[in-house]
Amino acid sequence: MAQGIADSTVSDVLAELAALEDPRMRAVNERHGDDHGVNLTKLRAVAKRLGADTGLCRALWRTDDTAARLVAVLVARPRELSAEELDAMLREARAPKVQDWLVNYVVKKGPHAEALRTRWFDDADPTVAAAGWDLTTDRVAKKPEGLDLEDLLDRIEADMKDAPDRLQWAMNQTLATIGIHHPHLRERAIAIGERLEVLKDYPTPPNCASPYAPIWIAEIVRRREG
Repeated sequence: MAQGIADSTVSDVLAELAALEDPRMRAVNERHGDDHGVNLTKLRAVAKRLGADTGLCRALWRTDDTAARLVAVLVARPRELSAEELDAMLREARAPKVQDWLVNYVVKKGPHAEALRTRWFDDADPTVAAAGWDLTTDRVAKKPEGLDLEDLLDRIEADMKDAPDRLQWAMNQTLATIGIHHPHLRERAIAIGERLEVLKDYPTPPNCASPYAPIWIAEIVRRREG
């Protein structure tokens, strides 16, 4: 994409997103660390109209605007972004929603997921480490060969209770996923959850599974076996 065209398109996208801004939605989102007020369905429609364009992804990302970065993630072609770019993007991302979408919509769909999983897993930044655990959860469910699941449980048992919120949530997902997908470790996963009591009192809407690992594991297994 030529620079002049890119600049024009970025300006148009920013103007469109500004027109979609809802102050009340921004107030709600900001309580979760996401500094934008654009309805995500409408934001997705903007990205769908733009189509896949990694050059535009990079240009939108450079704006440092959260709504624009969400669009950037949606228009990226995962295979066209290097591991180094993705590492830098995760570290630059300020908003949890941008971090989540970057990992789930780009990293997991690209060729660098495993390399970034190992790079991020023990990172000193808990947000980056959380992304490593998120990718590990994906492997536990889909391609566990080569993972030391017992060691993961050891790490969770030792570190999850006092981990920062975002990292704790990611580790808890790995714990529940091990319990759900690996019956020979289910009893231990449930016992760890019961002992640590992480997210035991988390408010859960009706008809949703609690994130408290023992309940989560039991509910998903019941649904699968029922």
